[in-house]
Parts: sequence; structure tokens; C-alpha cells
Amino acid sequence: MSIRWMVPVFALWAAQATAAPARLTIELIEPQSKKPIPGWFRILDGSEQPVVLESEFSRGVGLRPNHPAQRWYAISSKKVLELPKWEVFVEAFSGINSERIRRKLDLRFFDRLSVQLPVRELIPLARQGWHAGNTHLHLRSLTRARAEQYLKTVPVSDRLDLLFVSYLSRPSEEESYISNRLGRDTLQSLGRPGLILDNGEEHRHNFGAYGEGYGHVMFLSLPRLIEPVSIGPGITGKGSDFPPLATGIEEARGLKAIVVWCHNQLGFEDTPNWLAGRVDAQNIFDGGSQGSFGDPYYHYLNVGLAVPLSTGTDWFIDDFSRVYVQIPGPLNREDWLLGLRKGRSFVSNGPLLELTIDEQGLGSRLEFQEPKAVSVVARGVGRHDFGALELLRNGQVIRRVPSRLEDKVFRAQIEMEPVVGEACWFALRVSRGALDTEGALVVPSAAPRRGSGGGTNELGKALFAHTSPIYVDYQGRRVFETDSARELLAKLDVAVKRIDEKGVFLEHHQRETVMEVYQEGIRQLEATLASAEQEEDDRQGDKAAQGGVEHGLGE
Repeated sequence: MSIRWMVPVFALWAAQATAAPARLTIELIEPQSKKPIPGWFRILDGSEQPVVLESEFSRGVGLRPNHPAQRWYAISSKKVLELPKWEVFVEAFSGINSERIRRKLDLRFFDRLSVQLPVRELIPLARQGWHAGNTHLHLRSLTRARAEQYLKTVPVSDRLDLLFVSYLSRPSEEESYISNRLGRDTLQSLGRPGLILDNGEEHRHNFGAYGEGYGHVMFLSLPRLIEPVSIGPGITGKGSDFPPLATGIEEARGLKAIVVWCHNQLGFEDTPNWLAGRVDAQNIFDGGSQGSFGDPYYHYLNVGLAVPLSTGTDWFIDDFSRVYVQIPGPLNREDWLLGLRKGRSFVSNGPLLELTIDEQGLGSRLEFQEPKAVSVVARGVGRHDFGALELLRNGQVIRRVPSRLEDKVFRAQIEMEPVVGEACWFALRVSRGALDTEGALVVPSAAPRRGSGGGTNELGKALFAHTSPIYVDYQGRRVFETDSARELLAKLDVAVKRIDEKGVFLEHHQRETVMEVYQEGIRQLEATLASAEQEEDDRQGDKAAQGGVEHGLGE
């Protein structure tokens, strides 16, 4: 552009920048009913850079200054903004079960402009009885008023239906843990129609301030605290590494609380407590990317345990992580928690999943006496490319279908009739594969870690989604794979050695009590493994005998 043209263009820009602002009114609506719906929006300038709106409630409260959530703002009804008279873009969405809408607006010639943004739902989840929850949340370094505003705003705009705000203890830092000061009555009073707020407790043990220890476990809907909330000098700075988590878990179960193991594989006491039947659900990727689906989750399933999946976000809601639970009838806390315990759930921070086997849904247990072809129907949908939909049997991928962009939404579907002739479990997940040097798709391992393929949501988080299983018992038996049993035995052996090395105990009975939790699990697994190996030997002997008779060698 020549200098003679630059002067008038600069003058026009300067006049626009100093002119009275335009008043832009925006509203998110449900397309059919035209009713307003809550969600998140942002404004981009002509260079498509997010505009800072100081007066609006940011999705990034409590998160790092450069977190992608910082430029998304809450909207629940008509929102009036004063903006320079520029060309701008407005983007908006309503939870993960919606498209992301985008409109270009020219404000240069308007003093006032009103825009309705119809945001389309991807799947009629609520009408199918699915309700989204976050089972792990804490808040810190906020005023009480700001914390209450956060709890009234973020879950509603995120389209969460239930949120559990949990108490936790770390004496050196907990003065800033504002969520500890919000009791159960306060939390429930902050709820509103369509949003249930309830309490919980993160009961935990670490060797060292943040090192691995017995682990962390969440108690949901708890009438009173289980003491001690935190165990051991690694967190509290005093006392011993006693009692084991099992003691607090049993007390919480006596109070009818729901017990959820936190942080996937983090901690030593998860395996023995699952084997003893003390845990109701397994949180995965709640506030981190520790571990993978395969370790230890698939191992649990492969030794016959029924393990429902759950998730949350830990400190603040830094992701869209949620567990969807299907219940009959209107939303209520009791039915939702019961549905979670029964495994009628899937977890996601973006993609949405559907899976049925012979028209039976997640958490179901089918029973067969002879080989049978089963009807599998599986679907995945999301506004971001989730790579592929994968159907699992006993942790192995048996069908993989890449996602396709259809009508601005990514979709994948699997329909097949595999023959079932042994005990097993089926589940569904999304996974982004990689391309080899020749461009061919490389199927990921049976135990992919979160984000191994790189797809992300609006908050910059790697996409994940996984259903709880549908189980198949065969001739009265549950699945039991000896390799998984050995893996869990090795994990228990490591736990015993680490505790023996690092544990601080004031009396001999404290060490014995803690170790007995692990020895109980070891005895149970060893007995089941020995029985399974004997049955296999017997089957092989029967086959050999039959073969010998057929060939005239068994006389």
C-alpha cells in the first residue's frame, strides 16, 4: 500500500477507535424452542485474536494467566457488550454436547446490534437419561464470595448436572483452601434447578509432600468428615503412616458414602481395596494424565472385577472432564450415585459415546451357556476430531473406525456381530492414531495414554472418552486372565517393598495392620490364579486325552 493511501486508512482506524462504542447484545438459544441456554462465548478481533472483556466472568478463574480458558466468558441470558466499532467474530458453545457456532459481525456502521446464536445439541443426552457430573473438585485462593460465584456460574455454563466439592487437608497450605469452608448445607444451597452441588472428602496418604504413597480416594455425599483426612508425615508433617486407607474407606461405607479411587494408577492401595470390594468407581485423568487406560484399569477388568469409570478435575475446572451416568426418571443425587456404582457411565472431555450389546447398555451383565453372535452397536460424536472409535474386548481393539466430518460434526459408528464363546467384557473408547513414514495409520497400543494423538478441546486439553464395560459371563464364570493377575501381583509386591522401605510406624501393630491390607489381596489373587491355572491344566489334559483316544493312543 502506498503512503498516500495509508494516511486516510489510518485516519479511518483512528476515528473508529475513538468513536463511541457499539452496543452488541448476544444470546445463546436452543434452536427449536428459541429459549436462552447457558454456555461460553468469546470475541475475536479482525486478526482473530481474543478480546479481553474485563467486566465478564472468565472461564479461566483460578487457572494460569495464559490458559486458553481465560478468554472464554460465561453467558446465561442476554449479554450486552460495549465494543469498538470493528469487524469482529463471536464464537460460542454450550457444554461438550453442542456444536461451536461462529459468526462474523461488522460493528463499524452500527451503534446497536442484537444477535441470537442458535446452538445445536449433538445428541439428546438428557432425554435419554444421561446426566453429567464432576466427582473431584477443590477451590483455593479465592474470597468466599468469589468461590460461591464460581460454583454458581462455571458448572451451569459447562452444562454439568452434578458437582462434588471435596474437603482435603494439607496443614502447610490449607489456609487458602476456600472450598474447605463451604459445608454441605452451603453447597446444597448454592445449587439450582438442573444443578446439584454436594460435598465430599479426599482421603489420602503420600510418602513425601507430593510423592506416591497409599494413594487418594474420594468419598462422595458424606454426612461428616472421616478423620484423619490426610494420613502420614509426608502430608501432615507428624505422626506415622497409619492407618491404611482401608480403615477410612470402611468408615465412609458405613456412612453410605460413595467411594471413588482418584488419579488412575497413582497410589499403592488401589488394587487391594478393589479386590476386597471396598471401592465403587475409578476416577481416571482427574486433574492429570497419570497412567493409561490399560494399567491398571484393564487388568482389574481382566481378573473379573466390575469397575465403573468416573472422572473430575481436581483443582478448579480446568477441563471439560465429566462422567455421564444414565438414570431412569428425573435427575436426583441418589439415583445418579446408584447409576455410577452400577457402571451405567462413560467419561469424556469432548467426544460422546454410545454402546449397546444385544440392546443392553453400559454396566449390563450378559450370561451365555454356549457360543453366541452378539449384536454390537457403537457410536461416537464430537465437535472436535477424536481420531477414531475403538471397540475393545478384554482390552484389545477388535474394530477401529476413523472419525468423519459430517455436517460440521465428527462421527464414527461400529456395527458388528462378534461371536462370544468365553467370558469377556466390551467397552468403547476414542483414540487418535499416528501415521508412519509412508502415511499408513498405526493403531495405538492396547493401553494408550491420554493425548497420545494430540486432538484437543477449547481448553487446550487432549481429548479422551471411554465407556464403562458391558460384561459377559460364560457358563457361570467371569473373565479371568492369568497375565493380568500376575501383573497385579507384581504391583502388590512392589507396594509391600516400598512401604517396608519408606513407612514410618510407631508400633509394630501399625505396620502389621497396613501390610495385612496388601497380604489379603495377595492371598486372594494367588488363590484365584492357582485355581485358574489348575482348570487350564485340566482342560489341556482333557484335550490331550481326547486326542489320544481319537488316534488310538489312549488305550
